[in-house]
Amino acid sequence: MTDTTKPLSRPASSPSALATWVLLLAVFAAIYLAALHLPPLLDDADATHAQAAAHMAETGDLVTLKVNGIRYLEKPPLPYWIVAGLYKVLGENAYATHLPNALAVLGCAWIAWLWCRRAWGDRAALYAALGTLTSCGPFLFTRFYIPEALLSFLLLLALYCLITGLESRRPGRFYIAWAALALAMLTKGLIAPVFFFAAAVPTLMLSGQWRRWRQLKPVTGFLFFLLIAAPWHILAGLRNPTQGHPTGIVPTIGNVHGFWYFYFLNEHVFRFLGLRFPHDYNRLPFLAYWLLHLVWVFPWSLFFPAALIMAWRTRHTWLQHLHRDAGQTVDFYLDHAVREDVASYVFRLKFRTRSAWLLGLFAAFTLVFFALSTNQEYYTWPAWIPLVMLTAGMLATIEETWESARHTSGVTKTKVAGSLWVLNAHILFAVIGAGVAAALILGLWESRDLPYVSDIGTLLAHRAVGDYSLSMSHFFDLTGPSFAALRLPAIIAAVALLLGPATGLGLRLTHRNIAATVSVGLTAAVFLVAAHIAFVRFEPMLSSRQLADTIMQKGSAIDDFVIYGDQSDASSVIFYTHRFFGHPALLVMERCSPHGNGSSMLWGSCYPDAPDIFLSEEQLATQWGQGNRHWLFAQDAKRSKVQQLLAGRLIPVETIADKTLWTDRPF
Repeated sequence: MTDTTKPLSRPASSPSALATWVLLLAVFAAIYLAALHLPPLLDDADATHAQAAAHMAETGDLVTLKVNGIRYLEKPPLPYWIVAGLYKVLGENAYATHLPNALAVLGCAWIAWLWCRRAWGDRAALYAALGTLTSCGPFLFTRFYIPEALLSFLLLLALYCLITGLESRRPGRFYIAWAALALAMLTKGLIAPVFFFAAAVPTLMLSGQWRRWRQLKPVTGFLFFLLIAAPWHILAGLRNPTQGHPTGIVPTIGNVHGFWYFYFLNEHVFRFLGLRFPHDYNRLPFLAYWLLHLVWVFPWSLFFPAALIMAWRTRHTWLQHLHRDAGQTVDFYLDHAVREDVASYVFRLKFRTRSAWLLGLFAAFTLVFFALSTNQEYYTWPAWIPLVMLTAGMLATIEETWESARHTSGVTKTKVAGSLWVLNAHILFAVIGAGVAAALILGLWESRDLPYVSDIGTLLAHRAVGDYSLSMSHFFDLTGPSFAALRLPAIIAAVALLLGPATGLGLRLTHRNIAATVSVGLTAAVFLVAAHIAFVRFEPMLSSRQLADTIMQKGSAIDDFVIYGDQSDASSVIFYTHRFFGHPALLVMERCSPHGNGSSMLWGSCYPDAPDIFLSEEQLATQWGQGNRHWLFAQDAKRSKVQQLLAGRLIPVETIADKTLWTDRPF
């Protein structure tokens, strides 16, 4: 938690704020800004959420989200408001859709820098912000449109304003905290205040600051919170009331619970208990859930052991500086406040300790909460930045302590242990880098004679890990032949992983600690750039934009687009063609059916005023070839059913990856 053997002053060798942010903005531009244009919007959640934002932008309805004309009541509105506003300015495209995610990550890096600079110094601030921008998890889960990055920024802002408001006695910051918390609730729902108070209340109790509860503006602040968060929830409930006489949790046509039941009970309480309907999600195995966090925070998770060792060896100090009246003797502070006055030293030491408790409790509660609840890989996003910040603070402490010890005669066991664990992390990074680089080089060699295939989806296996209900399921579909399409990113990644970790290890061995640690972030940055190039190569598999372009080139606005399955199967086609057609896509599935794979259309389709976009197989067979031209989309898993249903009447148009487009008459 804290290392009471080192001064808290900022060493002369610490990087300046200007140099830090020149580096950070360059890294941000390379990893995030440069990646916003490609690939186009992906099928499933990415384009589904974009449809909801487009509906808001085009209709001006800022209360009820709709996807393909059907109510979409699952999500709070703030991310969609932001993207809808950007659509008005930048147009409806992937850049505008993903820009808020990128800016939210930059916001997280900014808060991490501010907080760690105040608690641990300039060096820790640099490491925390660089770790935020170069960790694998934030990179992976900003490639598509989900609210976790924005939620993390708002919660981090609320926590920072809470602790700095108490430390600096600035009451205005408490109102910012209440506002950020309200916006977080409009981003992800009730988990925002639950996570916030689960960390804030224990910290206030342990530190004794609960006695200052009046300064937190509990009455006026809570009213401010309600002023921001309540209106949309009230309006959404009034505009989407209960219809008919629903019984139980399963809706039927004309009998469906209203927004308040669906949103607060089904989407919050029942989801936590694993009883949500429809059951359209999976759950990570317990061990995989915990171990994957080493991946989400990689490469900075390599320093977890060093941070944990230091935290354990200094456990006797965890409560010494937490309480207002607790602490060491006067002689202790005089001995360790060499470069600044005692009052400033004590203030910073207590702020550091309280920060560690607040961040640690917040991360721990988030991780435990989703370990007990249903989860996806990215649900614990809000915990990743606090973990990076705590690791950065401890890493900077170890480095500065060790540097100070090199110029003194007494080197304590704690100092030696900390530096050895940091060195071990670099050695492990070099080993991992060499191993992965060797695997990439082997793949490059074995695929040297294979032709480049632009549609990488045709070369992948379909192993259906987790039935594709987990975000990273398609990773397990990679095959040897598919490597031929990944030569460029593989070469970049191999070079980065061979040179970067080895260079960092050399810098560490020659005691250039800041350069060594920064090299970890820069290596990760180059690797992530290569990873995004590889990600773009998967466009034919992950997005159906090519099929949308084909339809708009060869079709007309009076045609009908039909999906054999759920709208999420071809949500990118709907997004890119919805202005062209001017009417919703048709779905071959039973309306309001409690069966199937848990369609995102289920609840909204049960409302009596839901548009008539659902076809049975018999209706499709009857309408096929009659009236306006029909375009039919199906994924591979349903291709045989389509061919059996419409045998002899299908005219193939285009196939990409695992998706096929047919029409019902010659051009």
